[in-house]
Parts: sequence; structure tokens; C-alpha cells
Amino acid sequence: MFDIFVFLFENYVHAGACPGSDQLARKLSAAGFEDEDISEALEWLNGLRETASAALVVAAPSHDSIRVYAPEEEARINTECRGFLFFLENAGALEAPTRELIIERALALSSFNLNLHRLKVIVLMVLWQQDRALDTLILDELLADEDDEDYTASQ
Repeated sequence: MFDIFVFLFENYVHAGACPGSDQLARKLSAAGFEDEDISEALEWLNGLRETASAALVVAAPSHDSIRVYAPEEEARINTECRGFLFFLENAGALEAPTRELIIERALALSSFNLNLHRLKVIVLMVLWQQDRALDTLILDELLADEDDEDYTASQ
């Protein structure tokens, strides 16, 4: 499923250029992706669109506030991943509402073992869906290969 997300990012510069679900499913199938992975990816993307459009405006936290994770979030999002979100926020690549959307979408993938590389793909997809311009250094960090862990490894 994560390979599909990377495929979408590489082939559709803007989320708005991405075709509708039915046509996209056909294109992904023609590209060689499995039907089950396509269904999961499309369901996740639909959830992203729905959550993003229903998101309430959140008051910006003060500069010295910190995000406290709930026990369920800590159990699913490891320290390395939480640190990466903190890094992106401090670098100005994320605001609090976008961070919350990323956390929600990470938790929506309950059947996957979340690691840093997978979180980077989730961040990339959320920012892609928002059609946000990314700083080159942040984009390089999001697209960096993981030497020690393959994100397509077993669930």
C-alpha cells in the first residue's frame, strides 16, 4: 500500500491532478499493484480527504507548548516517529492541525506496523493532499531511503 502512495506522489505532482477513485484503481491495477492494496490505499485516501475537509480550525498553540500523546498514540507511534513530527513542526514544515491530521491517518493504519519510513510516506501524502509547497530539504528528508528498515517489510 505504501508503494502506491509513493507512486501517486511521483506520478501526480498535485493531488488535484489525480483521477477519481475508479479511474485511479484501473491505472494502479495496470501499473501492477494488487487489488487488495489498491482498495486499502483508496480507502485510506478517501479517509484523508474526508478528515481534512471536516477538520475544525484549531487555535495555534503558543510557541512553548508541547503535544502530549495519549497512551494509544504512544503505543502506535514510537519515539522515533514522534521525534520526527516534532522536528517537522520546529522546522516550520507542519502546523498543529496538519500534525493532528498526520497522527489521525497514522492511527487509521492499524493493520500496519508503523515505522519512521512509513510515517514519512504518511506525512508526504498529507502534505501532497493539501497541495503544499515543500522546502527542498524537507522533501529530501521525507524521500530519504531507510538503510536499516524497508517500509514494505512484513506487517
